[in-house]
Amino acid sequence: MILASLLFAFLAAALHVFIFTMESLTWTKPATWKRFSIESQENAEITKPLAYNQGFYILFLAIGALVGIGLVAFGSDGSAQDVAGWTLVFASCGSMLLAALVLALSGRKYLRAAATQGATPLLAVVLGLVAVAL
Repeated sequence: MILASLLFAFLAAALHVFIFTMESLTWTKPATWKRFSIESQENAEITKPLAYNQGFYILFLAIGALVGIGLVAFGSDGSAQDVAGWTLVFASCGSMLLAALVLALSGRKYLRAAATQGATPLLAVVLGLVAVAL
C-alpha cells in the first residue's frame, strides 16, 4: 500500500509540474492558452501574470509531495521523518484534490480537467490512509 500511495503521489506531483510549466512558462503559446480555453493571444497576454502566479502555487504543491515521498521512502516506519513525510504527502495531495473539487464545481466544462487533476492525488491519499492505518 505504501509503495502504491507514493507512486500515485509522484504521478500527481509530476502532473502538477507539467501544469506549472504550462501556466508559468508557456502560457502565451497558442497550444497552451487554447488548452485552457483562452479565446485569443491578447487574452493570454492579459492573464499571463495570474497564470504565472498560479503555476507557482501548483509547483509548490508538487514540491511538497515530492519531499514527502522522499521522507517516507527513506525514513524508518513510525520515525519523525516518516511522520513528517506522510504529513507533507497528505497536505500536498489533499490540497491538489480539493483544488480539483473546486475546479469540478466551477462548471461542467471543467469536469474532465478536474478528474485528470484529482484522480492521482485521491488515490495517493486513500491508499496512504490505508497504509498508515495498517
